[in-house]
Amino acid sequence: METIYGNIQGLKSSHIKQLKQLYEERQPSDRVTTPEFAQTLVAISGEIHHPVCIYVNRRGQTIRVAVGTPSQTQLPPAELPRHSAERLSGIRCIAAQPHPPDAASLTAMVQQRLDALVVLTPTIEASDRKKKGATAHVKQAYLAYLVTDGETPWTVSPPMSLDALTDQDFDDLVHEWEKEFKESGNGTFQFEQLESDGDKVLLVGLMTDDVTPQRFQDGLDELVRLVESAGGKVLETVTQKRSRPHPQTVIGEGKIEEIAALAQKIGANLVVFDRDISASQVRNLENKIGIRVVDRTEVILDIFAQRAQSQAGKLQVELAQMEYMLPRLRGRGQEMSRLGGGIGTRGPGETKLETERRTIQRRIAQLQQEVNQLQAHRARLRQQRQQQEIPAIAVVGYTNAGKSTLLNVLTHAEVYTADQLFATLDPTTRKLVITNPETHEKRSVLLIDTVGFIHELPPPLMDAFRATLEEVTEADALLHVVDLSHPAWESHISSVKEVLGEMPALPGKALIAFNKLDRVDSETLALAQREYPEAIFISATERLGLDTLRQRLVQLINEVASPVVTAQS
Repeated sequence: METIYGNIQGLKSSHIKQLKQLYEERQPSDRVTTPEFAQTLVAISGEIHHPVCIYVNRRGQTIRVAVGTPSQTQLPPAELPRHSAERLSGIRCIAAQPHPPDAASLTAMVQQRLDALVVLTPTIEASDRKKKGATAHVKQAYLAYLVTDGETPWTVSPPMSLDALTDQDFDDLVHEWEKEFKESGNGTFQFEQLESDGDKVLLVGLMTDDVTPQRFQDGLDELVRLVESAGGKVLETVTQKRSRPHPQTVIGEGKIEEIAALAQKIGANLVVFDRDISASQVRNLENKIGIRVVDRTEVILDIFAQRAQSQAGKLQVELAQMEYMLPRLRGRGQEMSRLGGGIGTRGPGETKLETERRTIQRRIAQLQQEVNQLQAHRARLRQQRQQQEIPAIAVVGYTNAGKSTLLNVLTHAEVYTADQLFATLDPTTRKLVITNPETHEKRSVLLIDTVGFIHELPPPLMDAFRATLEEVTEADALLHVVDLSHPAWESHISSVKEVLGEMPALPGKALIAFNKLDRVDSETLALAQREYPEAIFISATERLGLDTLRQRLVQLINEVASPVVTAQS
């Protein structure tokens, strides 16, 4: 039985019947299509007020009829014929839609290795399509196909008449195109790069009026590090300046077309935006660009999922992912009918979308309960520590500031370290014994390594990691580690203070330790000393300034020791 693919919601049974009859029409093997079939296709598209695509093989058989644009109705990879790299797929797409082929449709053509994309535009404008008795006819036709030597991997013909399109010998055209691929030595095609291991990323940055140029550039540089930490490779970065994000697509229409063309030219299979974007914006962008789109939060969640080692860490990451995913669920096609609550709204029953939403909501409730149990367990551990009257210092700081490295050097903790963002997620507590050089008295202090902070830490992570972040609020003092060698170190300090400011309660005492002193120039060092005269300067890897750090920690715990004893008396 012939299936009509795509968005068929709201179509009458007569429309479905018309669409199914298209399967019975056979196209001539030496022509793109016939004038009669083209007129029929455009008339049906005008009647149902939606684009219609048909996919035809070289024998002239219609193998798929779908409602939607070429980018929305792509053939699944499993249904594409397997050919040598020097050949096209043997399938052409004929689309009836109100506008010429856009970048998303052309990207879809590249990804499927189509023989050609034919777009038929109607005589009736979109605003007149619902007028009673109005019948659409073919106004213009466009023929798009793959090339090897252009700015983009495709070319589109100027608008032509239907007669000019159907008079061309399609067999000869396809033969010439495949011959050019073979002779150019570019038989692998640019889209073959999409199948390679690892994500090839095109980065998109939007600079709005509320962001300074320096902050914008720092954010882009950080996103490159995030993508690399997640295992991807940034091939190119595209930026746009707007007063505010576009509500539907974040960036402008022209920039979207530029991104779609560039993504295919460089072989990118993922577009990453430098900001959080809504589910509807992701959907709109993917439809127009033709490849997967993610935002900054999703990249961070992916890193967390890779790094979480302990059961507690995995639990909190899963909760963050579920909370991020829930508002982004979306249905497709017939599955979007809903079970309503009144006359005229009742559907056939619970849909797949609602089933998934309910399943995720149940899982979130279960995970939150487990996180609450984790909180209670950590609270008991903290209570035991407090009964021993050993002060605790939480080591906080921006991600990759060197917190875990410092903990390893001071306490031989053997925590995993690497020059990457969010190398460690799970908090580690180690005892540090410090000898006062004047009195030779030994003092013990607990150092707690915490998850690294980042500018605009995603809310799902803040919520999910509350059990971990409570280690900060329950500590007696803070050791704020700063990577002074980073160009944006001042911004990092502000971001950490911003995240800490959102917590319910904080220790009153804090010490700033500027790390990576061995990589800092004298001008930066002088600026930091002037701005933060009470801070200390160290290099954890080179073991510089560690004796001074230990003595300052003694002073810090002496200052907090009295409140600790008083609280327990």
